[in-house]
Formats: sequence, C-alpha cells, structure tokens
Amino acid sequence: MSEYLVLTAMGADRTGSVSELTKLACACNCNILDSRMAIFGLEFTFIMLLTGDAKAINKIEAKLPIISQKLELITMMKRTSGYKNHDFTQHYQVEYSGIDQPGILKSITAFLAARNIDISSLKSDIDPDTNQMCAQILIAFTDSVSIDELESDFFQLCQQIDIQGTITKVNSNLL
Repeated sequence: MSEYLVLTAMGADRTGSVSELTKLACACNCNILDSRMAIFGLEFTFIMLLTGDAKAINKIEAKLPIISQKLELITMMKRTSGYKNHDFTQHYQVEYSGIDQPGILKSITAFLAARNIDISSLKSDIDPDTNQMCAQILIAFTDSVSIDELESDFFQLCQQIDIQGTITKVNSNLL
C-alpha cells in the first residue's frame, strides 16, 4: 500500500541542493509525484510530494535530517494522503498589477475564499526599483460559479484597490 509524504526544504540558493534531495528520494525508493521550487532573494524553497511503500517513507524520514544538516537546509516533513479528486470544471488565471501597497494580496485571496474558489497556484513579484507589483493566480471552481458575475465583482474590486486585473480561461490548474 502506498504512503505519501510532503517534504519541504529551505536554504541558501546553491547549485546541487535540489539534485541531492531528488537523489535521496530515489535512493530511498520514493517516487516524486509533484514538486515545486522557487528562489526568494538568496534563498530557495523546494517542496515535493513523495510516495512509496512504508519502508521507503520510513527510510527517507530517517535519512533526511542527516542530508539536511550536510546541506545546511531547514526541512519539514508531513505524512499525507494521495490526491483528492475535486469536482472542479472551470480553470482560470487571475492576473493583476499596479503600484504595490499593503493588503492587496490579502484582498484578492479573501475575495476568492469568500466565493469558495480554490487557489491552485500563486506567484507574485514586486520590482523594488519601481514599486510595481504583479501576480498570477490559477484558480479552479465548479459550474455553480458564474464566471460573468465573478469577473464583474473582480473588476469592481480592482477599481476599489487601484490595480489592473484580468481573468483568463486556461486548460488546466497546473503551473
């Protein structure tokens, strides 16, 4: 029976860290079902969803602290279950941009949460020289949500918080 483990690692952005972590997963007979990596300043973060039998998951849980210390990484692990099937039928990308000001991302995510819209992926950036920010959010929802109403409400929110925004249909909720 397959077991699942979410593994998160953070540390200085150095060549080879991700390679060492994926090599460890392979050596422990774990399969990487999903992964994401991002650079934040001079740091990186890497998240993997691993699967394997109980022996494989136990093995990586035992070996990760040693590798983490060697690579000077902060790591966390959490056992979980496999993917949950959702009844999402609609997938869209929400994009917005403007002058950065506190609370914009909070306003956008609260807007989506209030409508029971799932955030599949979120990426935001700020240019420190111009103070311009932009974000891309992949969302998913069921047919019970009216895209026309959602767009209208979203554009109204954009006006209120002084940003430009769009909602565009996409084929998948994967980034």
